[in-house]
Amino acid sequence: MPDEIYFLCLLHNIGATSSEKSLSIEEISQWTVMEPQKVRENLEKLISTQYIQKIYRDGLERYHVTINGIRKVLSMYS
Repeated sequence: MPDEIYFLCLLHNIGATSSEKSLSIEEISQWTVMEPQKVRENLEKLISTQYIQKIYRDGLERYHVTINGIRKVLSMYS
């Protein structure tokens, strides 16, 4: 499984699945125990595939899994 897909599954499993539940890079780094630079690299790959969306809230960049990303994760379990 590619790193970014594993990362997508992690975000899905920690509940970052809507704009209201979106997380900053620092929060994602803490939850996934990854270096912020690695988090950023994975996020950029997943944004390009439209599995992750970036929003701005409270002056911070925040990220969450899109509906396409949720479908991708769920398709892996079926």
